[in-house]
Amino acid sequence: MLERLVNIIPQSLSGEANQDSEPNLAVNPARPTDMVATAFTPDPMHGANAPIYVSNDGGESWSLRTVVPGNGPSGTMDISVGFATSGGILYCGILSPNAPIGKTRLQILRTSNFLSTATMPVLVDRLGVDQPWVVAGTPLAAPGGGSDRVYVGNNDLGATAGHTATVDLSLDAAQAPNPAGFAPHRLEQDATVGQDGPPVRLAVHPDGTVYAVHQRWTAAKGTTISMDVVVTRDDAWGAVANPFTALSDSGDHSVGQRVVAARTVVWNAMMGQERLGADSAIAVDPTNSSIVWVAWGDRVGGRTGKWTVHVSRSTDRGQSWSNDLRTITRGKNPCLAVNASGHLGLSCQQLIGQGPSQRWQTSFEVTADVWATAVKPTVLHTALAALPVHSFLPYLGDYARLVAVGPHFYGVFSGSNHPDKVNFPNDVVYQRNTDWPAHTLYDLDGRTPVPDSIDPFFFHWSGA
Repeated sequence: MLERLVNIIPQSLSGEANQDSEPNLAVNPARPTDMVATAFTPDPMHGANAPIYVSNDGGESWSLRTVVPGNGPSGTMDISVGFATSGGILYCGILSPNAPIGKTRLQILRTSNFLSTATMPVLVDRLGVDQPWVVAGTPLAAPGGGSDRVYVGNNDLGATAGHTATVDLSLDAAQAPNPAGFAPHRLEQDATVGQDGPPVRLAVHPDGTVYAVHQRWTAAKGTTISMDVVVTRDDAWGAVANPFTALSDSGDHSVGQRVVAARTVVWNAMMGQERLGADSAIAVDPTNSSIVWVAWGDRVGGRTGKWTVHVSRSTDRGQSWSNDLRTITRGKNPCLAVNASGHLGLSCQQLIGQGPSQRWQTSFEVTADVWATAVKPTVLHTALAALPVHSFLPYLGDYARLVAVGPHFYGVFSGSNHPDKVNFPNDVVYQRNTDWPAHTLYDLDGRTPVPDSIDPFFFHWSGA
């Protein structure tokens, strides 16, 4: 059941009207009341650092820590976070705004205290990288037990031969001297049109199985791209000479298994003020590392088809994949996680309706039996897609995030903060100054109206 839905913007930022899109979330597995969220949020004091949002009460309340080096018009560019399984160390991957014109700049950061006000030190600093995605684990029973294993999926445009799908991984990220053991490893081993798609997503199992999914771009004509969804796997935390080569395609025997092939993407096509092109998610069942789930988006039927989110499952360690188990037409930002009972959680944002009444609707659902029993999604949020008018792209974000700890699911998404309870059919808590009857946001003085904007939202779902 839905335990809470909270607008993350703190009361102290009641006057802000930024487009706080593309959220991310980390929950400390050793102490799930400790959480970090991120979004495209600039420092309200216009300092040298960008902020993260922190909570130590299970997401009931949030505050800011300006600890991320570099602060641009939207804070950082892409940013993702992950806690180690034990020890409480937080890892962060960003695209720093302090990059040469026309370049992107990956930085990997860490802190032993997520509530600290100290600037997070930089472990890795490399140009030409897109969309870092952080996942961490601590294999207590493994050789060298207690060493944090950290994986940062990214699209490294500096890679040779178009093999851009990459994982920067460290087998001792907590203790090793800079660059903290991190080194890039290419997931892509097959032919591309010069690069893979931006998202590289990861799922780590406690037994040391690590899955990755990427989008292999195989053909392009203008903005129309043909892509394969490819899963790779490592069976030993990546602690082998050639990581992520344990899975071979059953067709051409190349590294990685294609979930689907020759799917169509129209790059940067628009839907409800949002750009399209690269939805992706992966999750492994913590009760059985052979069971892995993947979600992605493509245009069904080719260039003129409708953008559709698909969910597929493998029960044999990624070697074979089901047909679509769930589809969401005009869906965006699918997120997957599997809880300690083996139940799959799926969150997604969907454009519903037509014309001026079109709305973005964010929903969450859980299936215990691969949708053999009908599931009615819980609507978390709905709002007009045309308002507020976007300031930049992405509007809602190129991704959101969902994580599972024990029986619980925790997620973040971004959406319109227009204060109307109709938009929140299962209720919501705002920290920022709000007059619900008047449908108005107010500044810190409680009198000056503040325009609607895009805010990050947190939710907690408890389940067995």
